[in-house]
Amino acid sequence: MKLVLTILILLGISFSSYSKEKNFFDEAKKLYEEEKFEESKFLFQRNIVYNPKHAKSYLYLAKIYKKEEDNSEEEKNINTTLLLEPRNEEAMYLLIEIEIDRSNFSKVEELNNDLKKICTTLCDKISSIDSRLEEFEKKDAS
Repeated sequence: MKLVLTILILLGISFSSYSKEKNFFDEAKKLYEEEKFEESKFLFQRNIVYNPKHAKSYLYLAKIYKKEEDNSEEEKNINTTLLLEPRNEEAMYLLIEIEIDRSNFSKVEELNNDLKKICTTLCDKISSIDSRLEEFEKKDAS
């Protein structure tokens, strides 16, 4: 009887924790879409406390930091997203944009090749990256 009660308590705690993290992320995403970035940032961070491996929370934090022009935090959260979810196209594209701004074109080519291998939803962005790389090569040749 004690074993059954212990199992039920543990299940209740884990369900409660899952429910909280789900609610934090959903509410944070809603606030993000309403462009309430400070409030959403707090909830994404709170969600990470309950679930440190929630890649989407890191991705949304990166987007917020991009809007705030905090490049270091943006890149840190993109890299964390890619560490947790290496096939995350959006995070990879954001990292490519950072490397383009840095004029680190060898890294851009490497990331672009990786993106081509995994592309399912952002395939249209690849041609944009390719054309930006071509423009750089033309300028570099002249």
